[in-house]
Amino acid sequence: MSEQAAAAQDRPLLMVDIDGVISLFGVAQQTGGVSDLRAAAASRDGALHSIDGAFHFLSSTAATHLLDLAALYELVWASGWEERANEHLPHLLGLPRGIPFLRFARAVGRSNAHWKLDAIEAYAGQRPLAWIDDALDQACREWASARAAPTLLVQTDPVCGLTSREAAQLTQWAQALRTYSSSPSPSSGSSSSASSSAKPGSVPPAPIFSSEARSASNSCP
Repeated sequence: MSEQAAAAQDRPLLMVDIDGVISLFGVAQQTGGVSDLRAAAASRDGALHSIDGAFHFLSSTAATHLLDLAALYELVWASGWEERANEHLPHLLGLPRGIPFLRFARAVGRSNAHWKLDAIEAYAGQRPLAWIDDALDQACREWASARAAPTLLVQTDPVCGLTSREAAQLTQWAQALRTYSSSPSPSSGSSSSASSSAKPGSVPPAPIFSSEARSASNSCP
């Protein structure tokens, strides 16, 4: 294994959906409401693009946050875009080339994200992971709760996508995980006193669910 690959595996995975996270205004995209997209684009940082015959408003705000998170996570595309993510997003948003992507055995659907679970499970194995998606459902939460490895689910509002709010939560969780991983075990170190106080991160992060959806009428942070 190369040094670069080994370093990547020291970080938790970040499973990244695209529609509703980076490509915003999903309802308008599905209905072909180009005028709605253009009107919404006026109040967002990003640009409207025609990709494979469909209009997508790609958020530069989301891309900036994702670039920052790449220092803490190994990024993986977990989207029905599959290989098209690397065909379009690097040159349109300045995102890294060659980010791994998942393939899915079943048809995609926007009402929930549980159809992604088999592919995510197979790729992640026992590695800690965070997953950001706009369509997380109860099946996703039950799966995360049952995992032995630390797992974070972060749900976005598809109108806002990945904002400073979600980015801050992802950053804090990864930092807490790193603190826990680097903490000496109770059996190691110079002191084994049971009276020593617990440090932040001394307990591995448990599955966490962030599913507070913001109204489309609210401003995005």
